[in-house]
Parts: sequence; structure tokens; C-alpha cells
Amino acid sequence: MEATWIGLIGVGGMGLPMVGHLLDAGFAVMVHDVDEGRLGLARERGAEPAPSLARLAASADIVIACLPGDPQLEAVVGELAPHVRPGQILVVAGTHSLAETRAAAAALAPHGARVVDAPVVFGAAGARDGTLLSLCGGNETDYERVRPVLAAYSGRGVEHVGPLGAGQIAKTCNNLLHWIHSVANYEAIALAKRYGLDPERMRRVLTSCPGDNGTLRRWEDSRFTWQEKDMDLVMDLAQEGGLVLPLSGQVDQLVKLMTASDVTDLLHSDVAQYLGREIRALSAADGGL
Repeated sequence: MEATWIGLIGVGGMGLPMVGHLLDAGFAVMVHDVDEGRLGLARERGAEPAPSLARLAASADIVIACLPGDPQLEAVVGELAPHVRPGQILVVAGTHSLAETRAAAAALAPHGARVVDAPVVFGAAGARDGTLLSLCGGNETDYERVRPVLAAYSGRGVEHVGPLGAGQIAKTCNNLLHWIHSVANYEAIALAKRYGLDPERMRRVLTSCPGDNGTLRRWEDSRFTWQEKDMDLVMDLAQEGGLVLPLSGQVDQLVKLMTASDVTDLLHSDVAQYLGREIRALSAADGGL
């Protein structure tokens, strides 16, 4: 039986391992990226590099875009649009604005191609292990068509959460909770550290308490790479939807000041920093334990 060709655009930290899982599932994969080094790694894994997006569009009925932001998606869709065919589906696997997701669908619709937005959660570790969760927006027929493909790298599931754009809304809600937890976790562990409790042990104890959250369990794997982009999307949607989200506004400001090294220092160093102030254990004479 001839393998089904899948196109994947963007073979970076997320896209490259996704290519491997697609190949392992029996799909033939054609890839495109602006970075020749990344294309070489995908070729070594067994994918076929496409010299152009036109060539990729001619070969693949389902194309997955794994891109870092709206400008890259806009550029890719603009280049793809003249070459797509009726019935082709573009899966938008990256995190993008609702406006850009809708713009992509509008650009492809005159050519008979459609869009499913299917951003993923569980990050680089999930991509590596094939345990991502895809959150899908689009019509039911298109979702059912792409679901077996997305399942190759989405070991936690391929969820249909609503019409086009619903996947991006769901991903933004997840990201909001993740960054809220990051700030809350930091302040909770800072309190424990100040009074002399071992921060890493406190983190482990809290994962057995009602205050547990997924971010706390994987906190040291959080790279603090996308918090500004993620929170900008939250605040833009709140503004456009006429919502007042005061907690989100505070987190938007606080999390932009945090880094992965701040978490490492809080958990493992004698002294950490938060909002320009030192966090170290109080002595017993000063009220510590």
C-alpha cells in the first residue's frame, strides 16, 4: 500500500521530532524550512526535503505548519495559496492569533483548500516523546480527516474543541493557566524558602496537596521562552472580547520579568531574586525555622 504524503513546514525544536513520529506511523513526509541545517536533519531522519512550498503543495494532501508566530504563518500561506488544490487541508500546529488563523483560512478558501487549527500542548518534551495533545478547531469532516495524522505525534489525544479558531482559543486558555501557575508557584515557594523550608522538597510536597498543578510538577522544564507572546495573545483577546481580566493583567506584567534561571535559583540556590528583592532564609533569631 502506498504511503500517504504529509507535508510539514518548519522543522525546528517541535517540528523535527513530529516528523519522526509521522514517519514511524507509516506516513511519507515532505518537509520545508528556511534553515538548510534543519532540512538536513529531517533528511537524515527519513523525510524528503521540498525545494519550494509549491513542490510541497503539489505532493501532500495534508500540510502541517509548525511555525513560531503570525508573520511566518502569513508569509507561508501567501506563498502556498497559489499552489493549493481543492480538498487540501492546512493544519496550523503553532500558536497564533485568532485573526491570523482566520486570515489563513480566507486566503486558501478561494482555491478550495481549508484550514484546521490544531495547536499542541506539552511542549518540547511532548514532541520528543510523541505525547503532545492537539487542540483542534475546524469543521467535523476536516477534523476527522486529519485526526489519524495528528495522532502520530499526539499521544495524549486529538481533541475537537469547536469551529475554526477554537483550537487557538483553547491553547491560549491553557497558556494563561500555565503562566498564572508559574507566578503563583514562585510566590508560594518563595514564602517557604524565606522561612527556612527546603524549596525543592516543598515543591515535591505541594504536588501531593490540593494546590498541585501541572506546571509545578514540570516547573524546571519550563523554558520561559514564549510567555510574552502567550500573554499578549491573552490580553488581545480580552480587549477584543470586551473582558476585564485583572488577574491576567497582573500575570502579564509579572511573568515577563521571570526566567528559567530564576526558578533554578529559587529551588536550588541560597539566594533568589523577585521583583528586585533578595529571597533568602531568615535566621532563627529573625523568625525563621
